Amino acid sequence: MRLDKYLKVSRIIKRRTVANEACDAKHVLVNGKVARASYEVKEGDIIEISLGSQTNRYEVITVSEHATKEDAASMFRKV
Repeated sequence: MRLDKYLKVSRIIKRRTVANEACDAKHVLVNGKVARASYEVKEGDIIEISLGSQTNRYEVITVSEHATKEDAASMFRKV
């Protein structure tokens, strides 16, 4: 699954366009490297998002095309 879609489906970022813009602005790192929106997310990846003065790190637990609100929280773990 594409990185921008994963961020939206997992509800880490609310909208896919915002996720895409964050990737274009190089605010998203995957495993310590700047990642493009087209990066294929895999289980075990560490996603680091820097928006404003806040930096959040997440570990990908599962990759699913669709997720309910309850399932979305189980797709990642905050590191």
